[in-house]
Amino acid sequence: MSPDPLAALPRRSFGEWRALVRESLRSAIESVLAHGFRSFLTIVGIAVGVASVVAVVALVQGLQQSVAAQFEGLGGNSLSVASFTAVEDGVQGRFARLTPEDMVRIASRIDGIASITPLLYSPMQPMSELRYGSNVAFTPVRGTTHSYQDVYQAHTAVGRFLSVADDRRRRRVCVLGDRTRETLGLPDDPVGEYVELAGEWLKVVGVMERQGEFLGMSQDDYALVPYRTMQSLMGQEVPTDMAIQLTLAPSVDRDYVRERIGQVLRRAHGLRPDQADDFRIQTPDQITDAFAEIGAVVTAVVGGIVGISLLVGGIGIMNIMLVSVTERTREIGIQKALGATRVDILMQFLTEAVVLAVLGGLLGLVLGYGIGAAIAAVVPGVPSVVVPLWAVGLAIGFSGAVGVLFGILPASRAAELRPIDALRYE
Repeated sequence: MSPDPLAALPRRSFGEWRALVRESLRSAIESVLAHGFRSFLTIVGIAVGVASVVAVVALVQGLQQSVAAQFEGLGGNSLSVASFTAVEDGVQGRFARLTPEDMVRIASRIDGIASITPLLYSPMQPMSELRYGSNVAFTPVRGTTHSYQDVYQAHTAVGRFLSVADDRRRRRVCVLGDRTRETLGLPDDPVGEYVELAGEWLKVVGVMERQGEFLGMSQDDYALVPYRTMQSLMGQEVPTDMAIQLTLAPSVDRDYVRERIGQVLRRAHGLRPDQADDFRIQTPDQITDAFAEIGAVVTAVVGGIVGISLLVGGIGIMNIMLVSVTERTREIGIQKALGATRVDILMQFLTEAVVLAVLGGLLGLVLGYGIGAAIAAVVPGVPSVVVPLWAVGLAIGFSGAVGVLFGILPASRAAELRPIDALRYE
């Protein structure tokens, strides 16, 4: 039985191992450069797989950071409450609703709420028709209060926001998103102009700061009117549904408040212990975590599919290295005749395989980022790409592992060649 190729390992000093690695790396680079086109084709096989994974990771990470930034203004101590209708209830025509009385109960019975505001809208008219002269804009119109600014950290760029007096006196006024202002053809400073909503004239008192697009949808296409004004515009014929957004004082336990809101609403809605909630209480963290989970699943699925590409690339490395061993058989024989050990030959060819794989990983990293950036630039609403450090390390590390896995067989074959047979090889 031939001795283990690694048997000589313990007999080498650190300096000798460092010299061996340095020499193996030099030899690997020379071999890669000497067979440039062949090496390039081998590298591309690895690069395609790595680029696919990096592009997906970059897009998903960019989306996650963009989502987190969207909810950052709400802060960590915020909660949103909305009605929730189960599928079977919706089929049967029973729709859950949050009412103005629900918001009063939450505000009056739960301590620690810093700001609370309603978002009142009609489920029959999710997009309302606003008119200015001959121009028409179909946009969400919501009823809210002056606390909207504090809860959403949103401010006006022109004019003022809705006031307490506007709400108390049911004034026919509105604040517009900048995209809605543009659609209606209003001037840059439209304060004092009038727009028509459902046969009623509303005076424009302000325009909100521009927030841009998110996932291809404008965040500036909306109109806000005083909460009680919205109630009077809707009348009593249409059953109302509303969302509630609130922020808590810094020292308040968010989980405790969330539990208390659930108790208050369940009691108010007459739900039995065996019945599910007909509302949903969410935090910005939950929404961003949900996006993170979706991103992780997408990355895992794509990674599994791309693993096939990396397998093909690894087989390409193995084939190229086997060809290289065959071509350099006489060279190996000369090296062994001059005193090279099995470990020396093994390291030489294994290093060459790893260099090919890592170069493929680096190329894939650059290509993946470029593909992701190109998609973000071409597709409207797609956030800028982000490549985290762990993705860089994973791409290079996994590529190196592929090089070791598929390079060990050719390297072992080269190490096992007998000097006399190698020297006689033609």
